[in-house]
Formats: sequence, C-alpha cells, structure tokens
Amino acid sequence: MEAITLLELNGRVRSALQFEMPDAYWVQAEISGISPSGQGHCYMELVQKDPTGRTFLAKAKANVWRNTWLHLKPYFEEQTGETLKVGMKVLLQVTVTFHEVYGYSLNVQDIDPTYTLGDMARRRREILQQLEKDGVIGLNRELDIPVLPHRIAVISSATAAGWGDFRDQLSNNVYGFRFYVKLFPALMQGDDVERSVIAAMDAVAMHRDDFDVLVIIRGGGAVSELSCFDSYALAFNIANFPLPVITGIGHERDDTVADVVAHTKVKTPTAAAEFLINTVFDTAQALETLTRRMSDAVTERMNSEKLRIEKLGQKLPSLFAVTKVRGEQVLENIWNRAVMGANNVITAHLHKLELLEKSVASADPAVILKRGYTMTMLNGHVVKDAAQLHKGDRLTTAFADGTVESEII
Repeated sequence: MEAITLLELNGRVRSALQFEMPDAYWVQAEISGISPSGQGHCYMELVQKDPTGRTFLAKAKANVWRNTWLHLKPYFEEQTGETLKVGMKVLLQVTVTFHEVYGYSLNVQDIDPTYTLGDMARRRREILQQLEKDGVIGLNRELDIPVLPHRIAVISSATAAGWGDFRDQLSNNVYGFRFYVKLFPALMQGDDVERSVIAAMDAVAMHRDDFDVLVIIRGGGAVSELSCFDSYALAFNIANFPLPVITGIGHERDDTVADVVAHTKVKTPTAAAEFLINTVFDTAQALETLTRRMSDAVTERMNSEKLRIEKLGQKLPSLFAVTKVRGEQVLENIWNRAVMGANNVITAHLHKLELLEKSVASADPAVILKRGYTMTMLNGHVVKDAAQLHKGDRLTTAFADGTVESEII
C-alpha cells in the first residue's frame, strides 16, 4: 500500500478545489466574528443557522485582504449607513481557497450592500410589527407634553458634544426661560447601548414626578452606529415610558425604531432644545395674547358702562319728571279713592243711625201711651204678669195725660 504525506494530500485537495471551483461565487451568510488586523486586512467567520437561529448548519473562515478591505469597507458604510459587525447578514462574492497549513477559507472579493439593507429593513419591519401587535407602538404619543416643560431629564453620554450643545442651547435661549436639566448618563454607541439606555430610563422612572419630559440625545458619531436604536427592548421601554419621550440622536436618514415610538422625534440635540424652548415660548405667547384680550375686554366693558351711565344721567331729569307726575297721579287717585271710601262709610253709618233713631223714637213709652195704651206699675216696676199681683197691692196706672191709683180687692 502506497502512502502519501499530509502535505501531498492537502495539495491534492487544493488542486481539486482550484480545478472544480475556479470561479467566484455569491454567498449568503451571517457574520459571527470579525477582526480587522493591524496590517489592514480583515478576518471574518461566516455561519449559516437553521430557521430557529440556534443550530449552525455551516461555518467558514473568510479573508478580506488589505487592497479589497480599503475600498469595500467605506463603500458598504456609505451605502448602508452601517459598519460590518457580528450578527449582520451579508451577500459576499468569494473565491474558494485551500492552504496546506491554514486549510479551507474564502477570499472575499466584493459585497452587495442592498442585501444587507434588505435584511436590516426586514428586521426593523418585524420589530415594528411586533410592537404594533403588542399594542404599544403609539402609547407614548398619547401622553401630553406639559404646556411649560421646564424640568428635563436627559439620557446621553456625559462626554458627548450633543449633551453640551443641548445644555448650552437651553441655558442661553434668547427669551431668558429657565430650565432645570438633569443628566442620566448612558452609553450611546457600541454593543451595550440597549442595556445602558434602559437602565438610565429605569432611573428616570423612579423620579418621574420630578420631571416633565425625557430627552434621549446622541450628538456626533457615525451614522453607522445608529442600529443600536433599532432594538425591540429599547423601543418597548420608550413606548411604555410614563413621561413624554423626545429623541434627538443626530441623524438625517430614516427614523430608527426608537424615533418611531417616541412622543416627538427631532434630528439633533440642538433641535431637541429648540423644541422645548419653542413649546414654552408658544405658551408664553398664548398667555400674553389672553392677557391682552382680557385687558381689552375689560377696557371695552368699562367704556361701554361709562357711556351707558352717561346716557342714563342725561335721561334722569326727564325720567324723574315723568315719574313725579305719575307718582302724583297715583297719590291723587289713592286720595280720591280714600275720600270716596270714607264718605261712603260715613253715609252708611248715618243711615244706620237714622234707622236706629226712628226705631228708638217709635219705642218711646209716651208715644205708645198716646195710642190708648196704659202702663201699670207696682212699687215703681212695670207689671207684666197678673199672677204676680196680690190682694191689697196698690197699683199706679199711667195714661198719656196722667196717672191713677188703685188697690186690688
């Protein structure tokens, strides 16, 4: 049996690969590792996973040599606004190589940024769809920004230029408005942005009664570092935050997922400060307008009342004369009715007295005696009943023209 050396075997493998796969191939893969070298090269590890994302189906090393990397890297970043990084799906043009010592690898010749953009857009769309499904995507926009938002919580890097710009813009506003601003530091670039910003938001939420709004700002830095704000966990926390959230993370391209769920999105930290200043200014203008309108209304009402009083003053003499005549007329009518009423009462009483007088006159004993009647008295009392008389009683009988004495026998 003829034996060959390992070197000969690897040489035959290399020759077979070169013979069978001499062309360049477009390969879809996910970057699981990337390491630029000091010599200007870049070394990658590419993988393919099953649909669950948990199991590797294939793995390969890939090399981007210096001359290729020098133009491929800026081209990809310019087209996508992103840097090549772990977890990114890419479409690479590669040639297959085999080295007797270093084994199988791929040499990267080109990259298609549109494939990565499509995957990024798909992932971003899936995040937004999940937020919509969870019913939280518009929650923060339902909150009302106070009419005087002067207590501001800020999440930013303490050393970021944007933080300084934001603070200076508020402090030096032309209207002299005063703002209370407190920084809650967080990382605004790198792989730890999501965790750091959420932790800062939790710190703000613990003191939410001390603030009117939360501002998340990120000034400067590469646009390629914005993908950390396309995070479901970060967006979910912003959407559910108890204060209105304003984002100004310094980019002019499409909105990040964080921008979509925030209450208000502006382009830069300076624009965030201007938004707050303008909100306070609008309120001040509205108050000034209301004050002016109130003053004008009071002045107009006073002038109107003054004119009304002057007209009443001019009418008072004639009104008094008319009222006096009417009053005198009323008094005269009352007096006449009183006099007439008194006369009627007096007449009625006189008539009654006359009738009484006639009645009294007709009842006079002298008149009755003149009619032929007599009046018998016993001991000065008129006798009305014969039974009250006794034998021997002496009676006095009165006639119209005199009296006689008699005795009962």
